[in-house]
Amino acid sequence: MTADEPRTVLYRNPLAGPDDLEGFRLEGDGALSFPMGRLRLESARPPADGQDANVVLWCPVDFPADVSFSWDFWPLREPGLCILFFHARGHGGRDLFDPSLARRTGPYDQYHHGDLDTYHVSYFRRRWDAERRFHTCNLRKSHGFHLVAQGADPLPGVPDADGPYRVRVDVRDGWVSFRIDDLEVFRWYDDGSVGGPALTGGKIGFRQMAPMIGEYADLTVMAW
Repeated sequence: MTADEPRTVLYRNPLAGPDDLEGFRLEGDGALSFPMGRLRLESARPPADGQDANVVLWCPVDFPADVSFSWDFWPLREPGLCILFFHARGHGGRDLFDPSLARRTGPYDQYHHGDLDTYHVSYFRRRWDAERRFHTCNLRKSHGFHLVAQGADPLPGVPDADGPYRVRVDVRDGWVSFRIDDLEVFRWYDDGSVGGPALTGGKIGFRQMAPMIGEYADLTVMAW
């Protein structure tokens, strides 16, 4: 991956109000609000419900293979965990919303061992004791649960957080990189040896594990 910056805006969404979510799809029992003029995402179920309390919010747009995704992020309540799914499609290249795919309602195994192919980067991993003890950002490739890259998470805990933090995923020529506020966390090349050929585009989705509350704004997708 070269150092030059993407130049063409493919999609921009301020995520500032309900009209900005036209066509978006929420999976799981979640609550969407905009008390600060930016998208607040949280579960409507108690953490005791386990995986059934987690939510995914999908953007309806399909994006090509070589793109840069970025957004502003504010962590408001922990414990919890945040994920971006990207280059997500159904098996066989089907659209993510194809009615032939199994219904998805938030439990994690529906996304990594269901009928989807996707990359997903998990960040702000504070749900379990081990995640709070040692903070990392993880990149996985699915179908399957293939951990392909990992780096230290620079985000502070909620008491010290001073957002927004600019989160960014770049995909280009098989390379995937992840950064927060221009600090590169990891970089990985998909040579097709893990989980099949490199993924070549699709949808993106924001996932949260309860009781996490996060806010999001200025979703931008660019191409080189």
